[in-house]
Order: sequence, then structure tokens, then C-alpha cells
Amino acid sequence: MANIAAQRIKREFKEVIKSEEVAKCAIRVELVNDNYTELKGEIAGPPDTPYEGGNFILEIKVPETYPFNPPKVRFMTKIWHPNISSVTGAICLDILKDQWAAAMTLRTVLLSLQALLSAAEPDDPQDAVVAKQFKENVEMFQLTARHWTNAYAGGPNANKDFDDKIKKLIEMGVDEHEARVALSSYNWDMERATEQLFS
Repeated sequence: MANIAAQRIKREFKEVIKSEEVAKCAIRVELVNDNYTELKGEIAGPPDTPYEGGNFILEIKVPETYPFNPPKVRFMTKIWHPNISSVTGAICLDILKDQWAAAMTLRTVLLSLQALLSAAEPDDPQDAVVAKQFKENVEMFQLTARHWTNAYAGGPNANKDFDDKIKKLIEMGVDEHEARVALSSYNWDMERATEQLFS
């Protein structure tokens, strides 16, 4: 890895580990490999959001050209959010694309992603299905996001009704995650989800 990039990311890594603000916001980062090209980030779901109580793992890849180009970041933990793909974990966030500046750091990135969980931008979506639900039925979106947080991120809020519907589909031979996606995409309408799965 280029020297500038390595030195810079080493310094930022220490900054994240030592920072009080970061500990308070429940943000963590660890090395995946010793040459600092890949890191694992972790953010806690912010209070008063459907993600509260959840813990979200991020894959952070640092390019040779860092800090002149942004790190490549994606969610490894499955999440229901308009700006994050429910399939790949890809993120739509301006600072990870054209609004990146060399003065930004790993800490900026982690705090910005945590802020994104509090303030979705449905008009610039990464996941059209989630964005549509967010705009048309925000209550349904919140229930679904909370359910995904419970299922994948260790969040505290189980939804018995949703779990029962998933169980029914599993009994019909559907994979658990596929069942969850279908139901989530059709506002937990069992009939429409079943139709889509078996069509």
C-alpha cells in the first residue's frame, strides 16, 4: 500500500480508537489485515430510530490513493434503509462519492454513516423498494426496519406478527431471508408476498 495512504490511515485508526466522542457514540473500528487496506467498522443504531439497539458491521476498504479518494464502505449487516441496498449493503452517501474531501477521515465517515441512519434521504435512494415504502407508509417502514434490526443486528424489538408470517413461509419451504424480503417488500401482505415467491 502506498506510504501516504498507510501513514494516514494508521493515524486515523488511532484517532478513532482513542476518541471519547467515538466511544460515546458507540463507533468502533478494527484491522482486518495488517497493512491497513481493510478495516472492519461497527456503528450502533442511533437512539430514537428503528435501528436503536442494533449493532451494524461495516466493511471498509482503503484505496492506494487514499486520502484523495474515499474508502469503499458497505454494510455487512443486513439493514432496511432507503440509502443502503438491502441486497448488497452498498451505500448511497455523497461523501463516499463525489463530495469526498481529503480532509475527511475515518471518523468523519463512521459518524456520517451513523447520522444517515437517523436521517434517510429517500429522494436519493440506493434501494428503491425501501425508499417507496418510506415515502408512502413511513409507519410500515419503521416497523420493518425495526424488525430487520432485531433479526440481523441484535436489536431488542421482536415483532411476533412478522415472525409468525415468516414462519408460515418457512413451513412452505421458503428460505428465511427470502421470506423476510418478500414480506417486507409487500408491506407484510401475506397473499402478495406468497404470490411473488411462488410465481
